[in-house]
Amino acid sequence: MKKKLLIATDNFLPRWDGISRVLLEIIPYLTKKYEVTVIAPYFGEYNNPKITLVSIPLQKMKVGDFRVSKFAFRRIKNEVKKADIVFTQTIGPIGGIAILYAWKYKQPLTSYIHSLEWELVPKAAGTPVFKKMLYPLMKTMTRKFYKKCDLLIVPSSGIADLLTWQKILTRKKVAHLGVDISKFNSGKAVKLRQELGIKPTDIVIGQHGRISREKDLITLLRAFSRLQTKYDNVKLLVVGDGLESIKKKLAARQGVILPGAQDNVIPYLQAMDIYVLSSLTETTSLTTLEAMSCKLPVIATRVGFVQDYIQEGYNGLFFEKQGAAELATKLSALIQNEEYRKELGQNARKTVRERFKWKITAEKISNYMDELMNPKK
Repeated sequence: MKKKLLIATDNFLPRWDGISRVLLEIIPYLTKKYEVTVIAPYFGEYNNPKITLVSIPLQKMKVGDFRVSKFAFRRIKNEVKKADIVFTQTIGPIGGIAILYAWKYKQPLTSYIHSLEWELVPKAAGTPVFKKMLYPLMKTMTRKFYKKCDLLIVPSSGIADLLTWQKILTRKKVAHLGVDISKFNSGKAVKLRQELGIKPTDIVIGQHGRISREKDLITLLRAFSRLQTKYDNVKLLVVGDGLESIKKKLAARQGVILPGAQDNVIPYLQAMDIYVLSSLTETTSLTTLEAMSCKLPVIATRVGFVQDYIQEGYNGLFFEKQGAAELATKLSALIQNEEYRKELGQNARKTVRERFKWKITAEKISNYMDELMNPKK
């Protein structure tokens, strides 16, 4: 019989973000070996006959652009007790409670580190006062939860080192995220560009993901505004949904296109000429890898694993966090040099093709869980 795997996550389909995308890719592999139950917030109907889905209602409260689930202690406890191994994706009201019960009942427990909560939550907060309060609180809470795990699966060795420096001494294993390069490929997206009002001669700067404070789209908007004083053929395409306050600022600027969240982002990436990651915090940035797979030249902040897989001048460029002037300068250099854009984009896809495969990600996670349940004596 298959072992019972409980995946406890504070985000899941149909709400799209990096965590949902990862689960969408690895669950088909995991169901071959495990009987999979996913316990997650209810963001709408989602059906997958290969898994058992346990939905938890949402609270009215929001953290940045994100609505958290209710605290379903009894329900989570029951699911943890039924499982042979617990795999958490987050330390919110679902992931955090699952960690506590798995630790209490001595169930094998592993967590995948998608974000650094002491960076993410304060940066997503609205006011400086909240940010100042949340940083030490989230750092303390993160330590306490992750110390209860038997294994932490991290997207890079750099993230493993960072957690160790924060005195989280739990054993760590690396499993890079992946990209389906057969889907995320270069293309013209001529029809979509026409539908979006983009002319053949326009240069489209783009970003895909949640519209939230920690993504720092305001810096991207400021850089774009600078470019508009120099070029009359630039457009800014931001694909995603999130905070209304940021969306209003983006929408107020001429030349900004906001198509909202999309189930299939590939043609929107193909409609772009340059991709920008302006985030203040990331671990891997799956959206950046997908843009690179589409042969897009990338300009990014030095965050998380991004600073390892992007090589300055080879497959992308860097700019300092919140550095709108520097970003505008580097964007201008790419706008003026189509051959350089193509060179960066080709090398970007080569990097993804050689280093990032979902099959390897899922196999590593599965093998790590097997080792956890069957330790060598």
